[in-house]
Amino acid sequence: MPGITPSQTVGPFFAYGLTSNGKYSWNDAFTNNLVTPDASGERIRIEGRVFDGDGAPVPDCMLEIWQADAQGRFSDPQDKRALPNSSFKGFGRCGTGGDGEYAFETVKPGAVPGPDGKPQAPHILMAIFARGMLVQNYTRIYFDDEASNATDAIMALVPEDRRATLIAKRVQSGSPVYRFDIHLQGDGETVFFAV
Repeated sequence: MPGITPSQTVGPFFAYGLTSNGKYSWNDAFTNNLVTPDASGERIRIEGRVFDGDGAPVPDCMLEIWQADAQGRFSDPQDKRALPNSSFKGFGRCGTGGDGEYAFETVKPGAVPGPDGKPQAPHILMAIFARGMLVQNYTRIYFDDEASNATDAIMALVPEDRRATLIAKRVQSGSPVYRFDIHLQGDGETVFFAV
């Protein structure tokens, strides 16, 4: 047998493990559309692309997001402020397309308490799973139209010249669209957090 069999790390990710959207006979557990009929707040779209260290698009990533609702409440039993009857779960998953593109439909999250008890700027947590990575990377998506980014305790931990890699830019108003590209390595590498 010629050649070496490539090693398997995290991935590739198969369609039936991502967001099948009715392509398979089982019920879709996760989707890239987090908006539910009872979700309040501003509906937004977050879209972007994932790039490797050479600037090439990564067509087989899996991205997961989790977030608070528009009032800053998490759908979690540990968050005593959560609404138990809400169908908004604040969790979504999607794969990247052939050009590394992805998109999530959700609501803009509200401020949540930080480790020091002070409010954090509205943000979305993201995990990135990709080939060649033994463990997933974690980052945050902040919004460029939030003045509270300047006082966010977690953002303050990031060197000032790297903070822009955590900011989604509003590229369309009306039905708001935010752009958030992810660079796994190289120039403009996205800031990742050790969790």
